[in-house]
Amino acid sequence: MIEEKNKNEEGTKKKRGRRPKDEKPEYVLNKEQTKFFVDLSKNEKELKIVQEYLLKANDKKHGGEVLFKDIALYAMGKLTTKDIDRVQENSLSEMEKVQRSLDEYNAKNNVKLSLGEYLLKKLNLN
Repeated sequence: MIEEKNKNEEGTKKKRGRRPKDEKPEYVLNKEQTKFFVDLSKNEKELKIVQEYLLKANDKKHGGEVLFKDIALYAMGKLTTKDIDRVQENSLSEMEKVQRSLDEYNAKNNVKLSLGEYLLKKLNLN
């Protein structure tokens, strides 16, 4: 118990109470992680694409087997900032896109509209 107390005092202290709805935890990268897994069991379309690339890459007479890791590392070297922006955009849910649009509108026009007021304004429902 004393050890736990000392760890909390030395490290970052956890905040108590409820977390606000709008607050998202900051992403922290674990630099010690050495293994990454890709599960395509529920994405048949993407799985077939990966399998086709592997078949094409291994359709050769010489050299060793080309692994998914080899293709992934090569492709990551070709990523641009536009590609990363697209990946970030695809990670947003519909409501997050609406919320982002609201935040941009409020910042641009120096107003503090609620989500309902913003939607009424955008949809011209007065």
